[in-house]
Amino acid sequence: MSTLRVTAERLTVLDHPNADALELAQVGLYRAVVAKGQYRTGEYALYIPEQAVLPAALIEELGLTGRLAGSNADRVKAVRLRGELSQGIVCRPGALAGVDLAEAAAAGLDFAEQLGITKWRPPIPTAMNGEVEAAPDLLPWVDIENLQRFPDVFEPGEPVVLTEKLHGSCCLLTYHADSGAVQVSSKGIGAQGLALREDERNLYWRAVRAHGVPAVAAALAERLGATRIGIFGEVFGAGVQDLTYGSSGRTELPGYAVFDVSALIDGQLHWLAAAELLAGQLPLVPELWRGPFDPAVVLAHADGRESVSGKALHLREGVVVRPQTERWSPRLGGRAIAKAVSGAYLTRKGGTEYE
Repeated sequence: MSTLRVTAERLTVLDHPNADALELAQVGLYRAVVAKGQYRTGEYALYIPEQAVLPAALIEELGLTGRLAGSNADRVKAVRLRGELSQGIVCRPGALAGVDLAEAAAAGLDFAEQLGITKWRPPIPTAMNGEVEAAPDLLPWVDIENLQRFPDVFEPGEPVVLTEKLHGSCCLLTYHADSGAVQVSSKGIGAQGLALREDERNLYWRAVRAHGVPAVAAALAERLGATRIGIFGEVFGAGVQDLTYGSSGRTELPGYAVFDVSALIDGQLHWLAAAELLAGQLPLVPELWRGPFDPAVVLAHADGRESVSGKALHLREGVVVRPQTERWSPRLGGRAIAKAVSGAYLTRKGGTEYE
């Protein structure tokens, strides 16, 4: 999931092709459906992204009572309005009356706390849960921001690689070279500095043991001279999420594919190309394309059918974009990495979003 920030943004207003009374307010590469004449290009408004949970008073003020997602009808989710994908909410809440939104945008102010907006956290099913222990030395995964919110993360024409984003649950494994210890966690639990105690019933432990991930991590640590190795993969299949890729999380061999590797070498953390290090040793997420960065190309690859099973069984969740040469992003203040999610995935019916 991406981080939650509720910020003032400069709008570009476009015609809605299928509705005379509606328009599209564009923020980055996102578009939100708004009433015609409500905003003009160049004006500033607040942008509330998907996965935001709104307080009741704000929902009422925006006229969205009963129209949002979730059991409490309070979560922002992508929808199609008159055939156009609408992602997030563009608004000017009364609580910000008198605030210069242009100055707020320039300063990058975040209004989430002031407005009582929080980030939605997916539930954790029993098979993905378990007893936990403190793991301060766990190598954690990071939240990936959406390219549509941050389209300037990559330079035009910069060499990038696109890999398929799988709809499963993120599995973190840290191998400690000095002791041979293995720590396993999920993204949500790992973000709290916790690891899951080994349990044959736990999905993540079953996946890493079945695919021999600890042994691969140990060999990689020796090869690189690393004190710690992080191997990050997606566990997927029936019983994990609604998109299964023809696999099952209930079997002795759950679906599993590695998407990233990190290594702590001489006290420095390095992010490494999983495809170059682990090809032939572990299942990898499919590479879909590499070439010069172009947002249109990225968004085109985000749509389509999955390629993991080789049978195009269902829709694709999206893609992850990385530079071909790992680098730091001043725009994100961290790794240069982003995701683009399929509109069909966001608006599918009956989807699950477990963490």
